[in-house]
Amino acid sequence: MIEVSNLYQSFGKKRVLHDVHLKMEKNEICALVGRNGAGKSTFINSLLGILPVKQGLIKINGEVTRRVSHHIAYLPEKFMLYPSLSGMDNMRFFAKVGSRSFDDGKMEELLKAVNLWEERHTVINAYSKGMLQRLGLAITLYQDSQILVLDEPTSGLDPIGRKEVLDTLKSLKEKTILVSSHHLDEIKQLCTHVAFLENQQIMKYTVEEFLQIQKLGENE
Repeated sequence: MIEVSNLYQSFGKKRVLHDVHLKMEKNEICALVGRNGAGKSTFINSLLGILPVKQGLIKINGEVTRRVSHHIAYLPEKFMLYPSLSGMDNMRFFAKVGSRSFDDGKMEELLKAVNLWEERHTVINAYSKGMLQRLGLAITLYQDSQILVLDEPTSGLDPIGRKEVLDTLKSLKEKTILVSSHHLDEIKQLCTHVAFLENQQIMKYTVEEFLQIQKLGENE
């Protein structure tokens, strides 16, 4: 589904990514983990085609990509919604931007999936942060892409909001997901693998392997 090989990225003389490799199979849920400034945003923007690849190769579903890929749906950390519109109207707007058409049945299905159907007519400036994140996720899922890239989807949420978003993500089927996160408890609940970005490179582990490495590091 996703294959990154020999990826290099730099800004001026500052090298950010050096010979990065990552392969994700269908239906994997992989956490992208790294310290602040490690290059997670640079990697995500390269994967999405927002940032041109200076050196290396990115394949999505077997196709080499150097521009924004229609195979990937992206949920940024802060989804810029329209606060004066209802949840339904926000979803209609973004859906039409992407496809120029709207499927009412699909909208109903997704808003029910994120537990926002009863609040669909509510103006979203009355939504909680958790509700806003779930609405952003529903809008992202409307694209019906097999691959999701989620940037800190629970950032800034209280425990209830985090649980709501995680429950929604765990309910998804037949999706390959790369999720940027620094919450180990969320990674344990949601993910199958971890892509650990450190020293400009990525090492991929199963969640169990990564947790064991973290435990050993704490005991040193």
